[in-house]
Amino acid sequence: MSADGAAALAGTAPAPDLDLPALALRLRRHVVRMTSLGGSSHVGSALSMADIIAVLFGKVLRLRPEAPDWPGRDRFILSKGHAGACVYAALAERGFFPTAHLDRHYQNGSNLSGHVSHKGVPGVEFSTGSLGHGLGVGAGMALQLRRQGGGQRVFVVLSDGEMDEGSNWEAILFAAHHRLANLTAVVDYNKIQSLAPVAQTLALEPFAEKWRAFGWTVREADGHDTGALTQAIASPAEAGRPTCVIAHTTKGKGVSFMEDTVLWHYRSPQGEELAAALRELDAAQGAGHA
Repeated sequence: MSADGAAALAGTAPAPDLDLPALALRLRRHVVRMTSLGGSSHVGSALSMADIIAVLFGKVLRLRPEAPDWPGRDRFILSKGHAGACVYAALAERGFFPTAHLDRHYQNGSNLSGHVSHKGVPGVEFSTGSLGHGLGVGAGMALQLRRQGGGQRVFVVLSDGEMDEGSNWEAILFAAHHRLANLTAVVDYNKIQSLAPVAQTLALEPFAEKWRAFGWTVREADGHDTGALTQAIASPAEAGRPTCVIAHTTKGKGVSFMEDTVLWHYRSPQGEELAAALRELDAAQGAGHA
């Protein structure tokens, strides 16, 4: 590490001692309320990755909420930008801005747009929504950060549906070619994309083997087990190899009638559906698990 890099990381605080399943549950509750208040979509996509986001923002990422542009920070990109409500909720939970701001999600005049945006939102590195671009940007960031010698890492969360995009596979080749061991891609593999199952739209299997053939280290984990996710995401990278974590998830996880169905990709929870969803999440909170 260069002298400048060491200075950038000086004073790095240890990861917060958070109850990750409890954090994931709070994120789910925020997401359900936010999408209802703004009448927005993609609640199922946000719920499926809540445990992944809880692990990243609650345990793995080096961040300073009081100094969002701290040079020593790790970089995070949500490539599946349509699920931005969950990231906004995580940023609020970590103290980047008040949780009360979440009530403005997807409403006129709010910075918290439906697809995640960096404009006026501390803690967001890159605006996304057009799928297939986050990994390429993340690979470029990882290359530049390595050249600077600061030791920062880059994490990109992708959807399984956006793996249909050729730009991702170009980025996968690029990252392996440049031996970007400071880059980790996490795929939210809930196996349902916008209108149909992934396997019916454009089959990905054998998915893990494809990443390995492109030169990446691949780890698979239960995407709703925060312990397994932490181990998969936070374990040291292999020298000279970027890492892919395939997180096996359930779309709509945490609300029984939203789980494993395409319906809640675009539907907004309102009325009794909202009340029922919050009752389930509150019951889970009372039981001490997500």
